[in-house]
Amino acid sequence: MSAGLAQVGGAIGAIGVALMILRAGRTERVAGLVAWALGSGMLAIYLAPAGHHRAYAAAAVFGAVAAALLAWAYVRHPWLLAVSVLLCAPARIPVSVGHTTANLLLPLYLVVAAAALVLAWKAFEEQSVELIHGEPVLLPASPEGPPLGVLSTPLAAFIAWTGVAFLWTVDPRQGAIYLLFFVLPFGVLAVTLARLPWHLRWNVRLAKLIALMAALFGAIGLWEYATRNVFWNPKVIVDNAYAPSSWFYRVNSVFYDPSIYGRFLVVALTVTIAFTIFSRNRTSLVAASATGVIFAGLVPSFSQSSFVALAVVIVGLLIVVWGRRAVAPLAVIALVVALGSMVVPSVRHKVVGTHGLSHATGGRSKLVSNGLKVAFDRPVFGAGTGGFRRAYAEVTHLKGKEPKAAASHDTPITIAAEGGIPLLALFAWVLVTVFGLAYRNANPATGVGRAQLVYGLALLAMVTHSLFYDSLFEDPIFWSLLALVPVAVKERA
Repeated sequence: MSAGLAQVGGAIGAIGVALMILRAGRTERVAGLVAWALGSGMLAIYLAPAGHHRAYAAAAVFGAVAAALLAWAYVRHPWLLAVSVLLCAPARIPVSVGHTTANLLLPLYLVVAAAALVLAWKAFEEQSVELIHGEPVLLPASPEGPPLGVLSTPLAAFIAWTGVAFLWTVDPRQGAIYLLFFVLPFGVLAVTLARLPWHLRWNVRLAKLIALMAALFGAIGLWEYATRNVFWNPKVIVDNAYAPSSWFYRVNSVFYDPSIYGRFLVVALTVTIAFTIFSRNRTSLVAASATGVIFAGLVPSFSQSSFVALAVVIVGLLIVVWGRRAVAPLAVIALVVALGSMVVPSVRHKVVGTHGLSHATGGRSKLVSNGLKVAFDRPVFGAGTGGFRRAYAEVTHLKGKEPKAAASHDTPITIAAEGGIPLLALFAWVLVTVFGLAYRNANPATGVGRAQLVYGLALLAMVTHSLFYDSLFEDPIFWSLLALVPVAVKERA
């Protein structure tokens, strides 16, 4: 399949997802599913390497059977879908797709297929009831109106523009990977999760599960640090071999990337710290113990972006607990930390020395400034979905089609560079809307309010992390949180 047809398919699939988000009706949902499946299929054909047709067919058959079994389980127990997403979120497996190496969430794609089957089955179920009773019906979990409430319009517009921007991308292959493996499947997940009926007990189970998973991953990370044995990532192994100090040794636990590992632990810490503060029984003691283990596992990741995200979460929790009284103590703490850091000669030399900010940030400030040049080079329409690396290379005169030096480390800059000012504005609209939902009238004294607040703080941690590490929309937990915030808000209403 040609790149042009694949680009049309990507746009069709994104518009299909946007339609499912915007409309709760059966007809629109079926039309959106058909467009999503058609677009995904066209992208898959475009990216599929030549040969191995029998292997692809066998995998498709196995996947269909497994997805059908999962869909049956999700229809009987809807919140198992959220549990499955959480369990599969860490499973990033490096694979080669169309001459490009990517870390893909292969087990999660079975969950996505099952979620699509659930949407299709529910639409058929509604049709059957309509034929019997002679009037249209809606699922109990899907009240009239868009499934994500007021978040539906900005999120649907963001996804639709991302798909349309794929039509003029300067790098069709990278854009196809981004749409096929992240935006399109996770958009379907968000639609399905947003239709869940509220259930406090399942929310508590999710909190316990992420705490248990993070404690286990943290323990594995500590074992890696003690034994100096890292899994998966050859680059981290090489970097550790040339580390300037013996105590500096980055770990990634079972994750491919230490920064992704750190981000997962920070999301878990958001949950455990909130339970420690707001619980009034032995749950707070268990949560505090889990917090200690998880934080100990976070330290050897040496993920600066994760520590910044954790600091922002703690500030947010203090503001929730203390209100306006937290402003003065936090300002004093920030000033003391800044002055104390400048007293250390090595830190002062990095910041105000000859190398300046670029050296202090490990070269990321230069990547950010060059990324801004890419964004300003095409301010209206951008370089197209997936076109950041290619456009970066053109602006900075790097050689090669996908130079490693063109990696982005800031999600808003990447969005502006690929989708222009319109996509950046839509992204801001999404964030303002979801944070408004999460924090407005959130009462931590109630179960619903506590869940709403924790979801909002976890989103805040992930967005903060994305300012230093560009993989926000590649994380299914981010999409899940976008969907679960409206679920809690609908229950509160």
